[in-house]
Amino acid sequence: MMTKKEKDFSFSKLYRLIDANLNRLREGIRVLEDIQRFIFDNKSLAKKLKKLRHQCRVNDYESYLKQRDIIGDVLKETTISESKRDNINSLILSNIKRSQESARVLEESFKLIDSNEAEKFKLIRYTLYDIEKEIF
Repeated sequence: MMTKKEKDFSFSKLYRLIDANLNRLREGIRVLEDIQRFIFDNKSLAKKLKKLRHQCRVNDYESYLKQRDIIGDVLKETTISESKRDNINSLILSNIKRSQESARVLEESFKLIDSNEAEKFKLIRYTLYDIEKEIF
């Protein structure tokens, strides 16, 4: 059985994980949205991505934001593979995968807090799988 202090610490770390992945998810979708909008002039797909990005909201966002710790992030350094993209398709692929992975982390994390939120992020992940297929 966890003490209150252990539980509070555990949830603060979980909220930090959620905050990071909410940012990662929205950022990845935004990159995809802007590529479809400004590079490919694909209004339909850009609108779909924009709508999806707006679904990536949570109740009480401030609680998650309070746990943000950029200075304490042990992997904030950019890796070699993150610092270069070969072409527009590799840029799209890296951001679609980034978004899918973040949606999965959010789905699993919210299973500890709110099953409705977990289900929402599962549906977002599945939508991203469909969008990936549509793009490629």
